[in-house]
Amino acid sequence: MSALTFDVLELDYAQEAERIAARLREVTARTLHRRGLVVAISGGIDSSCSIALAVRALGPERVFALILPERDSSDDSAVRAGILAEHLGVRVETIDIAPALAAIGCYAARDEAVRRALPEYAEGWRFKIVIDGGIEGRINQFRLVAEAPDATPHERALGLADYLQIVAATNFKQRVRKTLEYYHADRLNYAVVGTPNRLEYDQGFFVKNGDGAADVKPIAHLYKSQVYGMARHLGLPERVCAAVPTTDTYSLAQGQDEFYFALPYRAMDLALWALNHERPASELAAALDLDIEQAEAVYADIRNKRRTTRYLHRPPVLVGEVGELDLHA
Repeated sequence: MSALTFDVLELDYAQEAERIAARLREVTARTLHRRGLVVAISGGIDSSCSIALAVRALGPERVFALILPERDSSDDSAVRAGILAEHLGVRVETIDIAPALAAIGCYAARDEAVRRALPEYAEGWRFKIVIDGGIEGRINQFRLVAEAPDATPHERALGLADYLQIVAATNFKQRVRKTLEYYHADRLNYAVVGTPNRLEYDQGFFVKNGDGAADVKPIAHLYKSQVYGMARHLGLPERVCAAVPTTDTYSLAQGQDEFYFALPYRAMDLALWALNHERPASELAAALDLDIEQAEAVYADIRNKRRTTRYLHRPPVLVGEVGELDLHA
């Protein structure tokens, strides 16, 4: 067995792009019986790659793009999304969802929980949630990192109840976006595209009935590194291909590894691949320059997230049988 390197993530992008496009055509027309596809684009690599594959499959005239910013979204995200839509030649509509989120109580409920942890938090402050413990083999701990208007940093431990309320409130963002996606899908008789990559899908890094809801998920089998490679193969604008992964959820810039994953995405890709292929932790440690104990902790963190987020993948549980419906037909 050869040494573990990032070469294991190499892919024949031309062949894979054609395979995905063919499958999207088949699923849209024959399985879902829809005329086209709706994709919400954030300017990030996953939604950008997903919509580019949709266009490759059906042509730009049968793909509808949505840009759905809110008050915590990065301005650059919407700019990148606009550049992408123009590059692909798709119809696009931009809808600011902040008024809907404010009306439903998203920001108020979130700020209430933040102030319990940090009483001085007020208008003009920015914050994010960060996580640690995964690489050390400890139970994940959540911390609130905030910045006052004068740029003074503040940090507080975040209790479980406050963490859950902040996350529950911010999950409104993904669920409101998905409501709009399905409105336009119903209006056009289109299907909704989900945009998680393999790392996110495997580890439950999505909101149930929010960004986790979709009719088809074209890149859920691709590691994040492969999504970047596919975007470059598809000739997407450099501004998009060079985008750094963020959650684009909190007012302070937040990397996905700060909020959820034990390692940056490229290292997490290799760790997930290695665990999936039963490579020992010692090989992962050598490949990523980690201690063996740290590599074992990363494996344990992957398994733990799979276990604790399993319910996100589950369909509704029926208490009684409804045998007349064959959903696989």
